[in-house]
Amino acid sequence: MEVKHRTVRSLITKLGSVSEQTRAEALSELRLMTKLDADTRPLIADAGAVPYLAETLYSSAHAAQDDAAATLLNLSISSRAVLMCTRGLLDALSHVLRHHASSSYAYAVQSSAATLHSLLIDDEYRPIIGSKRDIIYSLIDIIKHSGSSVRSVKDALKALFGISLYPLNRKTVIDLGGVGPLFSLILKGFATGVVEDATAVIAQVAGCEESEEAFRKVSGIGVLVDLLDGATGSSMRVKENAVGALLNLVRCGRERIGREVREKGMLVVDGITDVAENGSSKGKSKAVALLKVLYGGNNGCLVRDERFDSLLNQQQCA
Repeated sequence: MEVKHRTVRSLITKLGSVSEQTRAEALSELRLMTKLDADTRPLIADAGAVPYLAETLYSSAHAAQDDAAATLLNLSISSRAVLMCTRGLLDALSHVLRHHASSSYAYAVQSSAATLHSLLIDDEYRPIIGSKRDIIYSLIDIIKHSGSSVRSVKDALKALFGISLYPLNRKTVIDLGGVGPLFSLILKGFATGVVEDATAVIAQVAGCEESEEAFRKVSGIGVLVDLLDGATGSSMRVKENAVGALLNLVRCGRERIGREVREKGMLVVDGITDVAENGSSKGKSKAVALLKVLYGGNNGCLVRDERFDSLLNQQQCA
């Protein structure tokens, strides 16, 4: 371990060298170490590497920016507190994201977004990162930019999901125009993984009062209902997210949106029941809750599906 300490200290010293080549070689070695040797990650973070790495994110040299971003991502796995306590780190990550379509290296953009997602695993950091409107704006810009790679879009979506887990951040995502681009990813027929990640964010964003008007503008309820139609071939995860979004809209919206969800939801009872029967434990619970909303809001005028009665009985006995 002492050998590792000396190696780490030597490499970090080289990060401050006046020689660009020396700095580049040190960055490359640190990236490799943090990738292959988990034990070195806290050593490197605690030895003061993070400020150097953050500063390098502003570099116009793509190789250096890429190595720095990848190293920060690796360090974020075990040293989130050190990263979050480093002055200017979030601004540096924001810089890379903000210039995703111009000067930033594509892989550095992906690593920066993934680093945010890693940091957002700790719920105490969600309000802090969510207060950085420039970060949220840049993540939204990545998912709506036609030149963004699938990998960049997925990393941006994962970061947006982490941000949206904090309720007060959802309004910010809406205010910065995030709802339209999220639904566009579904309508453009992106790969299943992208649609799954997009609907996961949508389900979270739906959990605030402001979502009602934002979803209305993009016919969001209709899109979510279509995802539950068996003819669309949606994955179970997409269906679960659609159920979660509709349920959140009912819980956070006014009676008008509740009526719309009930009216359109009755057209895809089979899809909702499929989630209630075959989804994850959370998905099942949300699907049963949504079925209660659908049937409970019709004043007993419709005959209930026998499968729903069975599911409801199971839920009450659990």
